[in-house]
Amino acid sequence: MNPADTAFSTLPLPAAVLANLERLGYERMTPIQAASLPLALAGRDLIAQARTGSGKTAAFGLALLARIDTRRSAVQALVLCPTRELAEQVAQEIRRLARAEDNVKVLTLCGGSAIRPQLASLEHGAHVVVGTPGRLLDHLERGSLGLDALATWVLDEADRMLDMGFADDIAAIARHCPASTQRQTLLFSATYPDDVAALAARYLREPREVKLAERPDAQQIRQRFYEVDEGERLHAVGLLLEHFRPERTLAFCNTKQQCRDLVAVLQAQGLVALELHGDLEQRERDQVLVRFANRSASVLVATDVAARGIDIAGLEAVINVDIAAEAQVHTHRIGRTGRAGLSGQAFSLASVDEMGRVGRIDAMQGRESEWQALAELKAAAPDAARAPLLPPMVTLQILGGRKEKIRAGDVLGALTKDLGIEAEHVGKIDVNDFSTYVAVHRDRADRALRGLNTGKVKGRSVKVRRL
Repeated sequence: MNPADTAFSTLPLPAAVLANLERLGYERMTPIQAASLPLALAGRDLIAQARTGSGKTAAFGLALLARIDTRRSAVQALVLCPTRELAEQVAQEIRRLARAEDNVKVLTLCGGSAIRPQLASLEHGAHVVVGTPGRLLDHLERGSLGLDALATWVLDEADRMLDMGFADDIAAIARHCPASTQRQTLLFSATYPDDVAALAARYLREPREVKLAERPDAQQIRQRFYEVDEGERLHAVGLLLEHFRPERTLAFCNTKQQCRDLVAVLQAQGLVALELHGDLEQRERDQVLVRFANRSASVLVATDVAARGIDIAGLEAVINVDIAAEAQVHTHRIGRTGRAGLSGQAFSLASVDEMGRVGRIDAMQGRESEWQALAELKAAAPDAARAPLLPPMVTLQILGGRKEKIRAGDVLGALTKDLGIEAEHVGKIDVNDFSTYVAVHRDRADRALRGLNTGKVKGRSVKVRRL
């Protein structure tokens, strides 16, 4: 893009706004701003795929401020964020961007803060509200927050909000918003898995798509091939894990039996390894995916069919335990890592009988594979004093879910407010119809398990077990 095309002066913004941007040090638009702002300022609904740090807050902040009428003392823009920390950062940035306009009132409504001061602030009026789903819904149900005048609705880090179990809260908030034909909806997400696509289809009206997040490519994925005898293949996986020590690894096998055999070997070595193949019941599959996605398992061993459609953000490594029969499948496998600007590693184990398949992979990729000696891993194997490779989180299953009207915010509150566990030690929360899964840092898991079993969630006793 020509640098002249990225000047903020190319946008239909008032002179006062442009002068304020210059004072704030905004020299030129970032790629996500240049691609999304013309569309957003034109009033289009927008799906923007952009990682944290790409300048997305200014992209939706300038758009929502352009639609604010300060003469109306009513909430005209609503920004949903997954965490209190992000909400506060977003609100602070919008306040800076709003300096060009007199009396734009920006209010933050998040859980973890006393509700009484928030009620008082709402009584005095606000133009822009930034908050977390649980607390916003609380205010909507109390009637202390009204959205009749809403012009812009922003879903920030939508993928993370869904990861944290806020889908039902978002749906409830949507019911309080004007119809999609009467508002602009902007959705920002670092990744775009199926559940985010479904969210967009539900709440956005003829959206334009801007996808600038980095695609998996060879420069982001370091590939290494190792020649193995058939009898040492499974043992070689353990050597790779101990040598490179990725936090989470997706290992692909060509058969269900190979999956079972590898998981048995890894578990015997003390690793938290799970299997995913066609013989699992849906309930078992759901629990496996929950545990792997929330960092409660180090290795997921899967067949290609079973892993179809899985998108795990921040996956550190992929291991091809068997070489895929088709080169295209190999590319799809390794493309699970090295996403959203992060680097990834791909390891492939090949026997003499599989060299033809490796040749087809080389031909498709247009380069020769990089080969390493398995003996190098053996020589560098960790000594006995080295800490075992354990996942950072533990999954707790609460027997109760949507049918009991449990929400992610209820679980988070029970852990942080009632038990005093720091919010940063609570991970992904998944609320299903009859069960709720919450990831807790390994060092806090026993405390959380005891506390939840003897305490209450949403005013009622619950049964909790460690998966």
